[in-house]
Amino acid sequence: MSGIDDGSAPQRTVTASEFQAGCLALIDEVAGGSGEIVITKAGRPVARLIPYLERPASLFGAGRGRMKIVGDIVSPVDVEWGAISDPDRVIDP
Repeated sequence: MSGIDDGSAPQRTVTASEFQAGCLALIDEVAGGSGEIVITKAGRPVARLIPYLERPASLFGAGRGRMKIVGDIVSPVDVEWGAISDPDRVIDP
């Protein structure tokens, strides 16, 4: 996991002076799972505070639990492909 924004975490905006005044509390808030905080200066976003995510030691199994198999994925499909039904067919680029 690299901390890429997937749009699932809520986003909050604070000014630079608010961040300076409550930096440690804001860090604890983000670490606790409250989402990300965008820090603005003169009304423009300048930084983003996001939780730190450890990278997996191996990519093998990194997507475990993210997909669900529905139905039979082993049996052949009962649909004949066009390439099989007409092997002399030429596809124009």
